[in-house]
Amino acid sequence: MEPRIEKTIRALEQNNMKAFYAETKEQVCDLVKGLLFEGAIITAGGSQSLKESGVWEILNDPAYRFYDRTRPGLTPEEQLETFRMAIGCDFFFCSSNAVTENGELINVDGNGNRVSSICFGPKTVVMVVGVNKLVRDIDQGFLRIKQIAAPQNSERLHTGTPCEKMGKCVSLCKNDQPGMTAGCQDEKRICCDYLVSSLQRTKGRIQVILCGESLGY
Repeated sequence: MEPRIEKTIRALEQNNMKAFYAETKEQVCDLVKGLLFEGAIITAGGSQSLKESGVWEILNDPAYRFYDRTRPGLTPEEQLETFRMAIGCDFFFCSSNAVTENGELINVDGNGNRVSSICFGPKTVVMVVGVNKLVRDIDQGFLRIKQIAAPQNSERLHTGTPCEKMGKCVSLCKNDQPGMTAGCQDEKRICCDYLVSSLQRTKGRIQVILCGESLGY
């Protein structure tokens, strides 16, 4: 295990989050299977990391009650209802835009359903995070969002926002170190709600699986 991964895991544990290390995607899947139980009610945020790791396929196993926001034919109203199902569910799965070596989770949302679920509601939050998302501190975390996460997710979602077209947040064209919320005024902007998770009151509610491979954006 790399020293910075070991440092991050210790810091997450000190912040009352449970942390695991999986060297490969296959080990990530084994850990997830060990966390779940038959009949578990599961919701999830939109996450490329979950799909690349193979976790999304596990969640769709008939042994669980998975409210899949990507199910074909889902109307906007039905999708909104899957967001609401996160309240009180057994497990909420997602990734994190960045994880600092100080044990902080950095996340930004457009709709706010993911960051709200991380804060409150689901009994257990499970994050699958690739080593590519480890950063030194909070400032580096938000810079990573502006340089990598937001532009690539905007391209995936075809938002047509400036960051999709430019490959970086428009605020970086004006300042090398823009403010946390600095950005465009586009109505389809995906950077609307900002969340930093540090010391948690409920020990072990947030569980972070750090993978030694790159996952997602």
